[in-house]
Amino acid sequence: MWLTRDGLLGLICLGISGVLFAMSLSLPHLPIVPVGPGFYPRIVLSFLAFASFALVVQDWLAQRRSRLETPKAEKSGSTEAKNYAGVVIAFALVTAYVVALPYLGFRIATIGFVGLFQIALDRPRSVQAWLRVLLVAVGTAVLCYVIFERYLSVLLPRGLWTGW
Repeated sequence: MWLTRDGLLGLICLGISGVLFAMSLSLPHLPIVPVGPGFYPRIVLSFLAFASFALVVQDWLAQRRSRLETPKAEKSGSTEAKNYAGVVIAFALVTAYVVALPYLGFRIATIGFVGLFQIALDRPRSVQAWLRVLLVAVGTAVLCYVIFERYLSVLLPRGLWTGW
């Protein structure tokens, strides 16, 4: 087979995003406001379609590479270790982020979430790696704030404890 479960999931998501994008084109356009009700769904669906396509291409290239490198006798069994603890940690971090958002506000909660998620995925082992985690966490929060709050005028949650 030329695709694994990841590639098939990418194809399914690509199809779903295409259908929903086409459906969003039929949403009414508001004459007063230049950004109509279909604007944000189209942005999200475009990102989903791009990520789904990238997943399909990545999976196809990995399958092609493994067919070229791996002898047929070794293809039968998978030696990958399952990381169920990582999945539980990821769900716990997302839950903690959702719970902390109204109390800490978007900026502080997002910095904490992105930083902790990176650490959970791959614990930094050097000072440069820790600085990279901090830079990505702060950069993600700042970039999201600038795009949504300043450019698109979408109000992000303020913290009850911080007011920020």
